[in-house]
Amino acid sequence: MKEKSSGKIVDLQIIRRIYGFILPYKFRFWLLVFLILCMAGVSPVVPLLIRYTIDHYVDVNQVEELLRMFFIMLGVLFLQTSLQFSTSYLAGYLGQTVIRDIRVTLYQKIINLRLAFFDATPIGRLVTRTVSDIETLNDVFSEGLASIAGDLLQLFLIVGVMFYTDWRLTLIILATVPFMVLSTYIFKEHIKKSFNEVRLAVANLNSFVQEHISGMMIVQLFHAEKREMLKFQEINKEHRDANIKSIWAYSVYFPVADVIAAVGTGLVVWMASTYILKEQQSVGTLTAFIMFINLFFRPIRMLADRFNTLQMGIVSTERILTLLDSTDYIQNNGTHQADKLEGKVEFKEVTFAYNEPEWVVRNVSFKVEAGKTLAIVGATGAGKSSIIGLLSRMYDCQSGQILIDGIALTDYEITSLRKNIAVVLQDVFLFSSTIAYNIHLGDPSISQEKMEEAAKAVGVHDFIMSLPGGYRYQVMERGATLSVGQRQLISFVRALVHDPKIIILDEATSSVDTETELMIQGAIATLMKGRTAVVIAHRLSTIRNADQILVMEKGEIKERGNHDDLIKQEGLYAQLYHLQFSKAV
Repeated sequence: MKEKSSGKIVDLQIIRRIYGFILPYKFRFWLLVFLILCMAGVSPVVPLLIRYTIDHYVDVNQVEELLRMFFIMLGVLFLQTSLQFSTSYLAGYLGQTVIRDIRVTLYQKIINLRLAFFDATPIGRLVTRTVSDIETLNDVFSEGLASIAGDLLQLFLIVGVMFYTDWRLTLIILATVPFMVLSTYIFKEHIKKSFNEVRLAVANLNSFVQEHISGMMIVQLFHAEKREMLKFQEINKEHRDANIKSIWAYSVYFPVADVIAAVGTGLVVWMASTYILKEQQSVGTLTAFIMFINLFFRPIRMLADRFNTLQMGIVSTERILTLLDSTDYIQNNGTHQADKLEGKVEFKEVTFAYNEPEWVVRNVSFKVEAGKTLAIVGATGAGKSSIIGLLSRMYDCQSGQILIDGIALTDYEITSLRKNIAVVLQDVFLFSSTIAYNIHLGDPSISQEKMEEAAKAVGVHDFIMSLPGGYRYQVMERGATLSVGQRQLISFVRALVHDPKIIILDEATSSVDTETELMIQGAIATLMKGRTAVVIAHRLSTIRNADQILVMEKGEIKERGNHDDLIKQEGLYAQLYHLQFSKAV
């Protein structure tokens, strides 16, 4: 999707928001402003010193004074260099410090957003906000506001000094300004358009690469390498063309700007030479004016580029602030702590939809006593997984009420609630880190001994120790170097080591072979012992011993009871069971 810009070069409201992040470092910020003012004030000094030296010492053969003026100018140049270094370093330091804070704030915001937000937002866009957009924001500090303010101040000071030195030569220089302004405006419009095309091309390129690397197995299985390569070449060509447009704009603008500056210099030399011959002007003034011309045109040439940098930074900041201002998160207003949870679960006429009015759960009611097991079965799309999302409060229902130990979910402090609920999914996600980290997830209260004890209980300790490094074995992205069953068993250890009161198993054995399933069944028995369990399974043989079974269809409960009762009813459950049994035979 193409990014939109407000069209404003400087949005004062956004600048004000940025300044809010600068406030903790306001001393450094105002020091930067002071240094910029000093640097702008020093810039006309050297030409004035050269003018004074030529007119007062060179023309009258005061050779002995030249050495003194040389050291004075050397001191001024050293001061100017020091100010330039300090300004550049401080602007960069301040920018990196602020974007570090913004990135932390943004990531903290993202990890607290509700799951529905991620359902509707591409991951690539969030990565762009967290990385690329924030890096662009850094340019606002290093090449944007500070540099523009310094350039404008220097421009006004130079013009003032030039008028003070010789107003006639100044008017000659100013006569070329409309041409420079016109070329700068044309450049600005072209470079703005090309930058937008580059940004869109980069987004398309990143999305294509990310998507196709993730789906590389499909590409190779269906022999689509050549077709996808042709698509990539086309997208890459668009990226190249967009960049060439921006290169072309720079290649045209700066030579044109140099020609205009050269014309101005030539006119000044011609007129000043005439005045010198008539003894109406000094050689020192001519020399100073040639230096003033460079100081005058340099900021004008740079302003267009700086304003585009600033505008891109403002656009990126706007997108970042939009995400920071998002209120799409689970309200954590509950105060009740779930430290002594028993695990009794109750749904009262719960209705839920990801997108209203497409209801996926309709008026669902059931009870699970503490320490008992509830199984939920049904066809794909029946609403089984939505029950999990609601119970773990990843989503909030539109109507009805969910209670744990007789207290509404919304009355619990959400962190303490989720500490007591563990979910084991069919598609186990493992981070690119050690097995130990994937078990304890950074919780310092979980010791090595506790992990090993849980792994032994699940029956996976020996397997972990057989890996190079044992618990320090580095798991590849999404656990690619481990089998489905191995990843599943590690996820059981992860659930067990956090000692939850409620355990949720979502299709935990649907993707493994029979031998691995027997191992997992033993792990499940260990995991569910003494805990309230909600089990979702396609394989009905795995839930025969459940205390209660719900049969769902199109978001509604159609049947309920234990295995034997449901078989006797000869309804949906019996049909599913006999169908699976006949297939197994």
